[in-house]
Amino acid sequence: MKKIFNIITSISLAATCFTGCDLDLHPLNNYNEFNVIGDGGDSDTQYKTREDIQGTLTSMYNNIKNDIQEKGLQDLLSNTDARVDNSYCGSPSNQQLITLETHTQDGANTVLNRDWDYYLTQVNNANQVITYIDDIEDPALTETERNQWKAEALIWRAYSWFEMSLIFGDIPMLTDAPPAITAENVQEVYPLYYPSQTKQVDVFNYIAEDLEWAIKYAPDLNTSDKFKFSKATGNGLLARVYAEKPIRDYEKVKKYCETVEAMNLRLVDDYADLWSWNDDKTDMRARHSSESIFEVPYTKSQGNWVWMMYWRNGIGDNPSASFDWQKWNTPSRNLINHYKAQGDEIRLNQTIIFDDCGWSTYYPSDNYPFVYKYRCNASSIILMRLAEIYLLHAEALAQTGDLPGAAGYVNRVRERVNLDPLPASASSSKENMIEAILDERRLELAFEGHRWFDLIRLDKAIECVNNLNNPNSRYYDPKKPIVNKIDENKLRCPVPDEQLEKNVNLVQNPGY
Repeated sequence: MKKIFNIITSISLAATCFTGCDLDLHPLNNYNEFNVIGDGGDSDTQYKTREDIQGTLTSMYNNIKNDIQEKGLQDLLSNTDARVDNSYCGSPSNQQLITLETHTQDGANTVLNRDWDYYLTQVNNANQVITYIDDIEDPALTETERNQWKAEALIWRAYSWFEMSLIFGDIPMLTDAPPAITAENVQEVYPLYYPSQTKQVDVFNYIAEDLEWAIKYAPDLNTSDKFKFSKATGNGLLARVYAEKPIRDYEKVKKYCETVEAMNLRLVDDYADLWSWNDDKTDMRARHSSESIFEVPYTKSQGNWVWMMYWRNGIGDNPSASFDWQKWNTPSRNLINHYKAQGDEIRLNQTIIFDDCGWSTYYPSDNYPFVYKYRCNASSIILMRLAEIYLLHAEALAQTGDLPGAAGYVNRVRERVNLDPLPASASSSKENMIEAILDERRLELAFEGHRWFDLIRLDKAIECVNNLNNPNSRYYDPKKPIVNKIDENKLRCPVPDEQLEKNVNLVQNPGY
């Protein structure tokens, strides 16, 4: 074991406190002789065999399953639904949540700080595979496996960077796992752990380049196991990336959507199949469904805890467990009324459930709405599905002038929930069609982490936020707290103060 000792130097900025991409180069073993500050040595990596690198990939997936519940879903919904017209924060006593809802957040917000760490941690986990897999000389590791496993890690790194950049804008990018710090290399290597931010346009271009390589080697979509980054996930993510302003190319969005649509996928016949448990209440009705592209699955015996943040454990032995406190992301009146105005009873009833509870913060306690898409501990967290791809395809068609084609994709999604096709007026102009697509995405994808990003992408976020308290606006909601007016600067969250203290190369976003 290498000797651990303290190095007092002008560049020593509390290295052991850095979370996310700190000295934890080897997550399976935590701190060990390979990742401590030491006095030299003959190895910079513990990965030697096929089994070593396969275990690292497995560890990446396990970390996703454990950590996505809090940061990649619970916090994401606070950022994407409560900040606009889909929900209230749910617990006004939680100051971190209320500041996000009212757009008064600053760098001290602890939710944003843990999310910054979360994304960097996911990148670091992926980098363990990406950095070291090409150095494995074990003949048991085939070239097909080498390329496939690297592709899976590249897709997850791209996904993490993409979502982090949508929230924060310019972000620090570690494209490799930095070498272990030793007494000899500390001045050279230490700064690698603390890079400056990369401009968002460059982040997106780097993501796109990675994904172009990854989709060549990623595995085909496995119809019985969607908890694997596949060609479908990579192509779907490319469609998302090219729809965003920094590198917008709607021709490429159409191309990648079409590729995904040809990959043995179809909408489930019944929208409820995406979210419901089976008749015996032993499992979900349709895990890894024909519509799912990537999902994080759980079981009744090895379940998630997300259910307790939103409602009850509907298939649990004690449905009243953890139901004595206010839940997060209470569905808004504006959203509920939007479902009703559309006559969209099917999606309303699968997205929101009304129940009797012990509080009346936003509604009467005997008829209180709750998020219903994560209704038990066996509920999957679905990160990508075909209906979203259809609606993204519709957006690309509308933006490139094919309004009838765009309406066709929207109508596929509407038909599944027994709604009439879009009226002729929706196809009368590009602006009308974009509004129809935004409305459809809201109804179809509520509480799946899209609303805020959709509004930003289509230039509606400032209009929405600045009219949440306006009784004459379609965005108005009488129970929304007083929301700060925002400008372009507030479309990005602040860099957390704690991260600025750890990394002197970071700069705060404008407006904070």
